Amino acid sequence: MLKSLLSSAVALTLALPAFADISVADPYARAAGPTAKAGAAFMVIENTGDSDDRLVGAASDIAARVELHTHKDMGEGVMRMMQVEEGFAVPAGGTHALARGGDHVMFMGLKRPMNQGDMVTVTLTFEKAGDIEIDVPVDLERQPDTEMQHDSADHGDGMKMDH
Repeated sequence: MLKSLLSSAVALTLALPAFADISVADPYARAAGPTAKAGAAFMVIENTGDSDDRLVGAASDIAARVELHTHKDMGEGVMRMMQVEEGFAVPAGGTHALARGGDHVMFMGLKRPMNQGDMVTVTLTFEKAGDIEIDVPVDLERQPDTEMQHDSADHGDGMKMDH
C-alpha cells in the first residue's frame, strides 16, 4: 500500500506545472485616467528553470479583453501597439520585462476604473508552467523606467493610452 501511495504521489508531482520555475517581480498596472477604456500591466518575469518557457496569454476580470501587446516603431516617430499572438519568450535562467514602451499585458474594455492602490487579479498562462495567478497593484503615479516615452499610442482599434 505504501508503494502505491508513493507511486501516486510521484505521478501527481510530475503532472503539476512547474510553478517554482516562474516568478513575477515588481508588477504594477495603470490606466490613462478614471474614464479610460484601456489599461496595462507591467512586470518582470523570471525563469529559474533549466528550459525556456513562453508567456502565451493573460486573463483578468477587469476587462472585456486581455491581450499580450508590444510597441512597434512605424518610423517617423510613430509607435503603434499591436497584439503578440505568439507571446513572449522567457529564457531558461533569464528574465523578460514587460515595461512601458515595450511588451505589456493590455486590458481593453475596462469594466471599472483603475484607481490608485486598487488590486487587479491577472492570470498569466505559460506554455510549460501553466496558469499563474498574481495580484497586481494599480500605480498611477509611477514614472516610466525607460527613456522611450510617447504621449499616446494607437492600439489599432481607435483606443489611445498614455503609457
